[in-house]
Amino acid sequence: MKHFELVVIGGGSAGLAAAVSAYDNGVSNILILERDKELGGILQQCIHNGFGVHTFKEELSGPGFAERFIDLVNKKHISYKLNAMVIHLNDDKILEYVSPEEGYVVIQAGAIVLAMGCRERTRGAIAVPGYRPSGVWSAGTAQRYLNMEGFMVGKKIFILGSGDIGLIMARRLTLEGAEVKGVAEIMPYSNGLPRNIKQCLEDFDIPLFLSHTITKIDGLDRVSGVTIAQVDGSMQPIEGTEKTFDVDTVLFSIGLIPENALSEEANIDMDPKTRGPKVDESYQTSLRGVFACGNVLHVHDLVDFVAEEGTKAGVAAAKYINEKLKSGSIINTIPKEGIGYIVPQRIQAINCDKTVELMFRVRKQYKNVELVIKRDDEVLRVIKKKHLAPAEMEKVILKASDVAECQHSLSIEVVEVAA
Repeated sequence: MKHFELVVIGGGSAGLAAAVSAYDNGVSNILILERDKELGGILQQCIHNGFGVHTFKEELSGPGFAERFIDLVNKKHISYKLNAMVIHLNDDKILEYVSPEEGYVVIQAGAIVLAMGCRERTRGAIAVPGYRPSGVWSAGTAQRYLNMEGFMVGKKIFILGSGDIGLIMARRLTLEGAEVKGVAEIMPYSNGLPRNIKQCLEDFDIPLFLSHTITKIDGLDRVSGVTIAQVDGSMQPIEGTEKTFDVDTVLFSIGLIPENALSEEANIDMDPKTRGPKVDESYQTSLRGVFACGNVLHVHDLVDFVAEEGTKAGVAAAKYINEKLKSGSIINTIPKEGIGYIVPQRIQAINCDKTVELMFRVRKQYKNVELVIKRDDEVLRVIKKKHLAPAEMEKVILKASDVAECQHSLSIEVVEVAA
């Protein structure tokens, strides 16, 4: 059985960044396992600009962003396997993978970085009534077919869900000559970034139907139409509000789910809110020596933050391998009023050098509110915010000294300020 100091599962932005930073911190025996035919992950199909502003201080396409990290991996001679699907992972850090070239392989890892990314929810996840004709796609699959295979998925399109991939595909399909009839969103607000609402819908006069959902898909062999309806406060369709559209294609952009079958198999503690592993300040999971980062941990809105998280996980994995990662008393992070979740879920102050970064999402849209950060139920900091939305990741950076004085918990809550 071959042994590697570090095995990175996933060769997307998080995995590549983790491998590079681990190498830069003294780990040379690294293996990246990527199930696709090339490194880069989802970035290879994201041909639009908007990546790299935070990481490289310039605007790049998805493949351009990926190429920067792939070049670093090759320059540092970090080993990787393509078409290598990890099929099993146990709590002894033994991995099994299969590939066309090697067949079935078992390896032992000293440390592991989980960077498997996420997958799309499908029509089956929300049980839209109707038949199952051709022409029903997830937005990400349609993006891959169009951008990488050159296959036009339809001519008259309707999109359910205002996630960023769906919004970007509305623009992309319009530019390719399709007619996008509209985008329906069940929530009273968009789940995409404001810039994508402006650049992908408003600039092309594509209507956005908030508080609406698809109630029926027509067609036997091929989609022939959709019916949407407004929903009430309980997310139930309101009779008499139906609208019908003549379309041949429906795209679903209804959210992303972290790919955590391997994490669950290894009995790693999972967070039911993020659907990813629970981690500490070093991105270490409940299984010592196994780290998680990127969209497998929690779904991000910017790839720059995914890479940043991968870099931190790689540094922490190197510390673990070099026996410099310590164990200390646990401080729990607690999401209170208005907060959906906080990552990391626990903190060991002994490993906090200068700062601690808390990432979180709010449950709904807010205007002119305060974020209240408490240490052991005492107010540590109050931050005024003009705008908060579930689609946008938020961060709070605390000093290590603030955390060092904490005994039990750090919490964040939204407090609405009286006008």
